[in-house]
Amino acid sequence: MSAFTSKFADELIANAAYIGTPGKGILAADESTGTIGKRLASINVENVENNRRALRELLFTAPGALPCLSGVILFEETLYQKSSDGKLFVDILKEGGVLPGIKVDKGTVELAGTNGETTTQGLDGLGERCKKYYEAGARFAKWRAVLKIGENEPSEHSIHENAYGLARYAVICQENGLVPIVEPEILVDGSHDIHKCAAVTERVLAACYKALSDHHVLLEGTLLKPNMVTPGSDSAKVAPEVIAEHTVRALQRTVPAAVPAIVFLSGGQSEEEATKNLNAMNQLKTKKPWSLSFSFGRALQQSTLKTWGGKVENVKAAQEALYVRCKANSEATLGTYKGDAKLGDGAAESLHVKDYKY
Repeated sequence: MSAFTSKFADELIANAAYIGTPGKGILAADESTGTIGKRLASINVENVENNRRALRELLFTAPGALPCLSGVILFEETLYQKSSDGKLFVDILKEGGVLPGIKVDKGTVELAGTNGETTTQGLDGLGERCKKYYEAGARFAKWRAVLKIGENEPSEHSIHENAYGLARYAVICQENGLVPIVEPEILVDGSHDIHKCAAVTERVLAACYKALSDHHVLLEGTLLKPNMVTPGSDSAKVAPEVIAEHTVRALQRTVPAAVPAIVFLSGGQSEEEATKNLNAMNQLKTKKPWSLSFSFGRALQQSTLKTWGGKVENVKAAQEALYVRCKANSEATLGTYKGDAKLGDGAAESLHVKDYKY
């Protein structure tokens, strides 16, 4: 059997292709309650359900934003929440031509026998959860594996455990109608150069696709969410064109052409950096059998959050800030971003958080 045959196969293939539509990308709004609490605290807003709901309503109803998006990743709480006028967020997204997605992992725990490396929890009961999420309207899922670069890291043990965890998650999602986003994030923490990041990225992605093959995952019904290949956070920055060259080459060497789209994580880059790097990749004249798009959380929301500040009177301006970033990234998926977006408050600041937990 070359690939697992799900009764959802045609739907999985169609949805994965739709999410990868050039000109569109994913808004990652699936921060856990603890993580969104830190975001809200940064603007002095209390972490209660009504404030979390208000922020997400602001995002999902921003004029002009949804046409730039093909998917929005939700946290479980948000999947069942309604807008202030009583409409399910899932229905607002679907009516806007956006597929709802769902974070299904349960966070990371330390991998015994390693130097602080981690594995991701959440396989227990995953099939039942996926079935429930599909019934609630979700059509794709996300599972974040986290690896780090150090003197001896990532270890083969860590790479193997995370690759097989991602593959097991992916096939369970496909059994239940959800397109799995495969996310092996290699943290930017460290003083390594771009060549080290490229070598590690290739090792990790090669292991992931071996594991996906071993589990008979239908690649046409998946998406990849990798880090961009960049120098470490404690190293000197390089030009977007250099990041584009190293990132696309690593993908060419490891990601099968059957995968319809690669949706990058922003990994603590500033909003503008992430957009310029994605744009440079799409301007590269080389073989790219998959569409190259975005699945940004912090890099779509930072200036919006700062503009909003938890105040009702700022909602319109905050929604305009979100539209500016969505439009810029939409253009970047086509390689047509000219760097002329109006930079909102915080759009140029680094969003790096050491050992980032989601």
